[in-house]
Amino acid sequence: MSRNVELFARASRSIPGGVNSPVRAFRSVGGTPRFVARALGPYFWDADDKRYIDYIGSWGPAILGHAHPEVVRAVQEAAVHGLSYGAPTEAEIIIAEMLIERMPSIEQVRLVSSGTEATMTAIRLARGATGRNKIIKFEGCYHGHADSLLVKAGSGLLTFGNPTSAGVPPEFVAHTIVLDYNDIEGVRAAFAEHGKEIACIIVEPVAGNMNLIKPIPGFLEVLRSECTAHGALLIFDEVMTGFRVGPQGVQGLTGIKPDITTLAKVIGGGMPIGAFGGSKEVMANIAPLGGVYQAGTLSGNPVAVAAGITTLKLLAAPGFYEDLSARTRKLVDGLVAAAHKHGIAFSGDCVGGMFGVYFSNTVPTTLAEVSASNIDMFKVFFHAMLDEGVYFAPSAYEAGFVSATHDDSVIAATIEAADRVFAKLAKG
Repeated sequence: MSRNVELFARASRSIPGGVNSPVRAFRSVGGTPRFVARALGPYFWDADDKRYIDYIGSWGPAILGHAHPEVVRAVQEAAVHGLSYGAPTEAEIIIAEMLIERMPSIEQVRLVSSGTEATMTAIRLARGATGRNKIIKFEGCYHGHADSLLVKAGSGLLTFGNPTSAGVPPEFVAHTIVLDYNDIEGVRAAFAEHGKEIACIIVEPVAGNMNLIKPIPGFLEVLRSECTAHGALLIFDEVMTGFRVGPQGVQGLTGIKPDITTLAKVIGGGMPIGAFGGSKEVMANIAPLGGVYQAGTLSGNPVAVAAGITTLKLLAAPGFYEDLSARTRKLVDGLVAAAHKHGIAFSGDCVGGMFGVYFSNTVPTTLAEVSASNIDMFKVFFHAMLDEGVYFAPSAYEAGFVSATHDDSVIAATIEAADRVFAKLAKG
């Protein structure tokens, strides 16, 4: 019997669903999760010692590849001095200065321990700074599992959301307006009706939690202009895109400046960390300066900060993002060409080191369009690629990630494997 099967059965007895984060359970695609034994560069090895080319990269943080020697060394050196202090360190100042220098919208930043904590606090900060209660989010964008953000749209163009999780009372999301991503007119209508009550918009400026969905021309611009016109704050959730799509995140690519930015993933190099930041004026509302409370025992953890500082330094190498973007584009174009060669309806898109693939003729721009793609064929494709030793996200609603160690030979091997899989899919 496969060790993965044995471990999943064992895990299911002590861990709900056998996993510590739901998508890992393979419920979207069926089958048995792969339990990782070790990872290096673009690869990981499972409990059966089978090697896979990894295109999730810890869901984004492994931008330098797994177990980068300089990052590992930084973690080791930090750990020998103690794992946590609950008191300030100089390293926290260094990483804060690095984030401020690189992200156009950030003048001050607060470190936390996760992306969820960052987005949760960003919402609280926006409400505290504006004295308003209502927020706008977009269906298909995931901002962590805070109660007010676990929401789906109700009926109609403009609607308050309904909880998407048991344990979230309806009144907790009563102030959350849910719109369709890329729905410019919906945003304008929301502000026309509720403008004086809206504290903020929170958005993934490039969505990665309904697969990769880019903003259509004008969408982010309208978010900015409507927030400015009505005194609301614009929150860019760059937990996934920050330092993944470019050296200044999406705000650097677009020139659109949010009021608050949330970060995580890449800034910790694989260690648990998060951050939120904005102007000095907005950040003055956070305790101990202001009345918006936030605290965390492990905030600014020295081991995580050490990994983050080293990662950010390595990302500053000349040409890093140009090379990463070119490799990601080569992967996507190769997969699309291989699918079309066998008559498979398939499309793909990418930005920086982040990509999406879809079993549809055109690249989706909304959650509804992603849902209308051939999800069943994706499931077959996913397992066939696993058999070939290639690990994509186990869901048709998740983006993929390329690292600096996915060189031409790794990408070529992926495309060759996909070609064999598409040939089988074409035969039915």
